[in-house]
Amino acid sequence: MLVTGHQGSGGTGDGGDGGGSGGAGIRAGARPARRTRVLRVAALGLAGVLVLGAGAAGWVYWRLNDNIRSVDIDSALGDDRPAGSLTAPSPNASAPAAPVPTGSLNILVLGSDARGGAENRALGGGDSTGARSDTAMVVHLEAGRTGATVVSIPRDTLVDRPACPLPDGGTTRPVSGAMFNSAYAVGGPVCAVKTVEALTDVRMDHYVEIDFAGFRRLVDALGGVTVTTDEDIDDDLSHLTLEAGTHHLDGTDALALARTRHGIGDGSDLGRIGLQHRLVKALLERIAEQDLLTDPVKLYEVADAVTGSLTTDTGLDSLGELTRFGRSLEGLSSAGVTTLTMPVRPAPWDGNRVVADEPEAGELWESLR
Repeated sequence: MLVTGHQGSGGTGDGGDGGGSGGAGIRAGARPARRTRVLRVAALGLAGVLVLGAGAAGWVYWRLNDNIRSVDIDSALGDDRPAGSLTAPSPNASAPAAPVPTGSLNILVLGSDARGGAENRALGGGDSTGARSDTAMVVHLEAGRTGATVVSIPRDTLVDRPACPLPDGGTTRPVSGAMFNSAYAVGGPVCAVKTVEALTDVRMDHYVEIDFAGFRRLVDALGGVTVTTDEDIDDDLSHLTLEAGTHHLDGTDALALARTRHGIGDGSDLGRIGLQHRLVKALLERIAEQDLLTDPVKLYEVADAVTGSLTTDTGLDSLGELTRFGRSLEGLSSAGVTTLTMPVRPAPWDGNRVVADEPEAGELWESLR
């Protein structure tokens, strides 16, 4: 091409005007050529960016989706369960074009150290064979999803634990007067759900479990949470020391606060539940403060923390289903959330344990059906 260009230049050099004309012609022809090359390079660059972007997006989706673990609770429990909510959405209505669900729902939320691992053990959890559920909340979402009631069940509550199916085909034996959190220890999420449904006669439409390490990562990804305590806290077991007042806590201290029970109130689980309710409100407020859609890096950190710590039922076990569920809660603020504890009284035969206080407990659960 250089040779051809040179010959063209010489062939047009018969006279001064001709030479000038020929030189101008070459320069004019070169500009479109350069523009074409620039546009071609830009187009290829853009295509590369789009391919890389699509690949990154695909990797992010795969990563977040692969984080989520699930348990097929519906298949395990079959039809021997309380009636479901008439306004609960169909679990199959998960297509992107489907409308955002607005029906009422009841969700059992557990906090546990079930995933084991060094990180969970360092935070006070056990190993993967000794999983425990430290926190149990029934979250009732009202129709319209602008209001919610969170009811905590004290782990020290004595209950009639039903027979629960096991993955190997066997069943656990029914026990009267068992500690509530023993259900998870002997039969995992399936037995936890079955025990809650036996206690409340309320069907759990969904199950969500978050582990210690994931909770810490979530709080850190959000930049911490601000919580006010009414009394000094000095708990050697949770390794938390706080003076009464308002504190901005990182993930480690927020988890310690959620697990604190000694050194506050009477040292029972009821004092810990009160702290957990404050944390729930603080988390909702912190999430509302974040403009995650304008900060992709933080959005990914939060999404990775959430999905990486979750075990759900099969109705919420994909990123698409979780995203759709999250969109249905856009109108829910901390002001619309009521936190309660199941009414309990000391067990007559064991002052260190509690039992449901009837008829108040039954009336509360009836209001959530």
